[in-house]
Amino acid sequence: MAFSFELLATNPSGARAGRIHTPHGVIDTPIFMPVGTQGTVKAMTSDELKGVGAQIILANTYHLFLRPGAEIIAQLGGLHRFMNWDRPILTDSGGYQVFSLGKLCKITEEGALFQSHIDGSRRFLSPEDAIRVQETLGSDIMMQLDECPPGDAPLQHVTSAMALSLRWAERCKKARHPEKTDRALFGIMQGGMHEQLRRESAAGLVDSGFDGYAIGGLSVGESRTTMLEVLSYAPGLLPAERPRYLMGVGKPQDIVDAVGCGVDMFDCVLPTRNARNGQLFTRTGPFNIKRNENREDPNPVDPFCRCETCRHYSRAYLRHLYINREILGMRLMTLHNLHYYLDLAKAMRTAIFQGTFASFQKKFHDALAGATPEY
Repeated sequence: MAFSFELLATNPSGARAGRIHTPHGVIDTPIFMPVGTQGTVKAMTSDELKGVGAQIILANTYHLFLRPGAEIIAQLGGLHRFMNWDRPILTDSGGYQVFSLGKLCKITEEGALFQSHIDGSRRFLSPEDAIRVQETLGSDIMMQLDECPPGDAPLQHVTSAMALSLRWAERCKKARHPEKTDRALFGIMQGGMHEQLRRESAAGLVDSGFDGYAIGGLSVGESRTTMLEVLSYAPGLLPAERPRYLMGVGKPQDIVDAVGCGVDMFDCVLPTRNARNGQLFTRTGPFNIKRNENREDPNPVDPFCRCETCRHYSRAYLRHLYINREILGMRLMTLHNLHYYLDLAKAMRTAIFQGTFASFQKKFHDALAGATPEY
């Protein structure tokens, strides 16, 4: 099945529900994508991911490019077979990791020269390389190579990065294999916290034409207020008939508010990373399993949650597993957090179809503030 997007419902608030078709299945939006950096969503099997409602996962081009290498994965049947995941996969371009993980990184018009965080070897990644690697992996949705400055970068840097990202976007389009057009390529809007730059970036991407569009350069150190200010206009600069992906976001409240602004897709390491560090997400806010008062507590983490962890295991048991660094504790808490995120996405889809998203959004924030556990 070739890539396509159906917009099925839009609320007055701006929230949208849709359906993405890919060669490996259908994705209902809005959707959260668990992050599988190394070709694995940490601590989870494929069946467990399906059990919590995952429809698509994200894999990291940078890490798989360095180890084991895209060619080895291709020899073993492609990334889907390699990791036993038969549903859609989105791969990022590797650009963010090149800039954030490398001890040495030199950006030129041709691409990025960087030092591997694994062995210190010097590597080079061009827009053409990013597409070749993602096509070799067999991803359903590929991302262009872009430059993403930090949130406090000076205007001159943000401007030059935005312009370079536009030029790289065009090169990524031209680098696509002519026989692999059933896979999607998303362009990435940059421009930092500057509305005019965001508008220039969006206009350039739309003029080139992509299968979908991402909003990059957020959740990079800016305040929540600033992020929401950008989201108040940025999604509307992108075509309504294409999916909109907010990269690297984030906290549940940020996802809910971004959906209200017209965003369709999200990814973030928070649910898996925080689970391994003992923080669980609930309707009334984050829950710290490490606290001493959980030592004898027989209750589930979240009495409103129907995940396997909350149905079968107590706070006391989870704390015991965490304190003793038992692998099962990390697995059970990761399962809960992913269930929470994907159940939240499902609840938002239902509210959008029912035309009640604005009410849902208010109840969600009321629950976080402790006014009510219901939404």
